[in-house]
Amino acid sequence: MFTGIVTDIGEVVSRTDGSFTIRTHMPADRLEVGGSMACNGCCLTMTTIRTDGPGALFTVDVSNETRGKTTLGAWEPGHKINLEQALRLGQELGGHLVTGHIDGLARIVDIVPDGESRRFAFEVPDHLAPYIAPKGSVCLDGVSLTVNEVSDRRFGVNIIPHTLTVTTWGAKTPGQLVNLEVDLFARYIARLLEFRP
Repeated sequence: MFTGIVTDIGEVVSRTDGSFTIRTHMPADRLEVGGSMACNGCCLTMTTIRTDGPGALFTVDVSNETRGKTTLGAWEPGHKINLEQALRLGQELGGHLVTGHIDGLARIVDIVPDGESRRFAFEVPDHLAPYIAPKGSVCLDGVSLTVNEVSDRRFGVNIIPHTLTVTTWGAKTPGQLVNLEVDLFARYIARLLEFRP
């Protein structure tokens, strides 16, 4: 489990058909082979770890399913990604409960300055729209965000200056696709309602 509070911006160093090697500022002794890392919101297992200066390089294996359903298929060396280590029991839950299981892709349709913040508008596929509600939570590229408004397949969020600085969101542009995980509780409530007598 994760919280959607990004702890580092990593960089893709290399890729093969089935894996990525990622550089992080986190020291190697804070990472664990077999441990989970949210990479732009995708929960991936670290399979190798080695020291890289004050930080580390770690490798994650990625299935065809994951590459096909997320933005990972487009990652190339140099690509920056949001990183979050798995939540440990007793840690502060600063965002919301995030599983790291991506539901689909959202497309950025507009970015408008709002003081020092930026208001982002997104469009999602029809099957994901019912899970997004005003003042509810979404996880976009690994960042926990509050939904401001919803209209059919579109919704908006406000991203504050701190988040723009410590994540990859400061460099986003309209037209880009981002990984979307809908609120865990919305997903289960919708499933339960399918089986109401």
